[in-house]
Formats: sequence, C-alpha cells, structure tokens
Amino acid sequence: MADSFKQTLTQGSQGAPPRPRAKMPFLPFIALPRELPPGRVPIADMANAFGVTHRTLHFYEEKGLISSSRIGLMRVYDASEVMQMAVINVCRETGMAVAVIQELMNELCAVESQHTAEAVFRSALAARKRELSAEMSTLHRQLQQVAELLDSNTEGDGPHNDNAAEQALTDQELRCLALMAEGLSTQKIARHLDLNESEAKSIEASIITKLRANNRFQAITKAVLLGVVQV
Repeated sequence: MADSFKQTLTQGSQGAPPRPRAKMPFLPFIALPRELPPGRVPIADMANAFGVTHRTLHFYEEKGLISSSRIGLMRVYDASEVMQMAVINVCRETGMAVAVIQELMNELCAVESQHTAEAVFRSALAARKRELSAEMSTLHRQLQQVAELLDSNTEGDGPHNDNAAEQALTDQELRCLALMAEGLSTQKIARHLDLNESEAKSIEASIITKLRANNRFQAITKAVLLGVVQV
C-alpha cells in the first residue's frame, strides 16, 4: 500500500503522461537507423539514433506526433512509434513545417492500405518540392538583382572587365582594400598606412572607381567575390 501510494506521488510529480495517439497500421517505408536496439527503445537511444535532442522528442509528443510509455521514470518508444519518428524525421529534414507534418500524420492515420500510405507520402513530398522550387526561384531572382547592382555602371561608363580592374589596383590600394574589408574606418586605415585622412579617402575613392562600385560597401563585396581580398 505504501509503495503504491509512493508510486502515485512520483507519477504526479512528473506530470501527466503523454496522451497516446492513434496507432498507424500503414506508414510509408522509411529505412530505420541501424543504431536502434531491439524491443522498446529508451529515449536516449531514440534521440541518438535520429540525431535529435530529448527536448525535440518531448516537443513531438506535445504536438501529438509520437507518444511514449514508461518503464519507471524512463520514457520508452515501441516499434510503431519508432516508425512514425522515422517519417517525421525525414519530413523535418526536407524542411516541412511541424503543422504540415501534423496534417500528414492525420492523413496517414486514416489510410487503409500500404499503397495509399505511400501515395499520401509522395503527395506531401511533391508539395514540398514545389515549395522549394518556388523558394529557389525567389533566391535566384534576388541573387540576380544583387549581381546586377554590383555590376551596374555609373551613367556613361563603357564595357568593363573585372579582372582588368583587379590588376589595376596598386599595392597600396590592395593594402587599403584589405583593411576596408576588415571593417576599419578611414581614420584607422590612415594610421595603419601612415597616411593622413585625406590621402586615405583619396585611395578609397580610387578603389571604388576601379572596381566600378557605387560605394565602399559595394567595392568590398566585389573585391571579396573576385577573390582580391579574403574575409
């Protein structure tokens, strides 16, 4: 009686156990990690096998994606939960949002065949692929805009060659450019090169002109892209 009462108190102090979710008889086939031990898997082994933290597993339980049972105070996962975790982990690696994974798992709960489970999973992956393609398109467009800004000429400039600009930089300009890339102000650059501030400003202006940049920042960015300086 005393032991039973003590056990009740212990469970109460740990909070309510995770709410069990419906078992999924059919799941898409995902290869399981080889590191998993046979039988019910302790939380430490589960985390290590899938490369996640205990906190992540707790979070998935809170979201109803997986559930666990207990051996004493230790969380353990049965084979079906391990298989669900494999699906969840793959989805997270593709960048799917947790809310999307929740919808997917709800759909998988209702399927009545392995073929349907695979089809539902492929549909989710296809949707994610479309999202990634759209994101890539946006990134490419932004990259093109940045490149155009970096390569833009002032009005009246003719054709140019970046390699020629690089070669036209003097040794002093290269030293100044390296200091600019380190984030030093014109005043500090002047002290490093034993110049007065006016001379340092003149060198910076020459660098900006030779790299066909519009400002100090663009000149540094172009120099980095060309490999003239390292950051």
